[in-house]
Amino acid sequence: RSTLFPYTTLFRSALAVTITPDTTVIKALDLMRQHDIHRLPVVVKGQLVGLLTESVIAKNSPSTATSLSVHELNYLLNKTTAADIMIRRVITTSPDALLEQAASEMRNMDVGVLVVMDHAQLVGIITDKDIFEAFIDINGYYTPGTRFVVEVVDDKAGILEDIGETTAKHNWSITQMNVYHLDDKTNVVVHVDTQDSEEVARVFQEKGYKVSGVFVKPE
Repeated sequence: RSTLFPYTTLFRSALAVTITPDTTVIKALDLMRQHDIHRLPVVVKGQLVGLLTESVIAKNSPSTATSLSVHELNYLLNKTTAADIMIRRVITTSPDALLEQAASEMRNMDVGVLVVMDHAQLVGIITDKDIFEAFIDINGYYTPGTRFVVEVVDDKAGILEDIGETTAKHNWSITQMNVYHLDDKTNVVVHVDTQDSEEVARVFQEKGYKVSGVFVKPE
């Protein structure tokens, strides 16, 4: 199970570029390209009233097989506004919600984005891409050192303490640790600040642990 933590920092960088209901589709697409984003909250006087996404625009745009000319297509897109096609039932969450709450809600509602509201104030958005990035970070993929999996068949009190004491004895600092409970065993994913993966594996194997998934992230 992944570590629980608030995901507030994930959406601050995207603190939302917004549009109003009368923004044309052409203008919205320009903003998306300019800011390298794919969704735009629609607001009126600071109040969220909808969400416009690239997929919604594509769904409501003429097909490439249409007989319309480029001029006619641009004319239609300039006449179509966010209010005409936006998603009106926007799924929201709060800044202090947990990462796994957001992921679960996205999966259950089959959406790729949640708008983050602090009471009635729009503060940003969080997307499935943000959650993927957080998962990678939680598991220490970007952190230099050695990541390995300790497989625990006989799960009992004191296992994590023993892992911690073992790393401390060899002067290795634990930078990340996650515990995954499976049907027949428990996997503890540990990330320590040493590049000597062979020594790490040897030490834990000599203590009777089954070690797998050893991965070294260079400095």
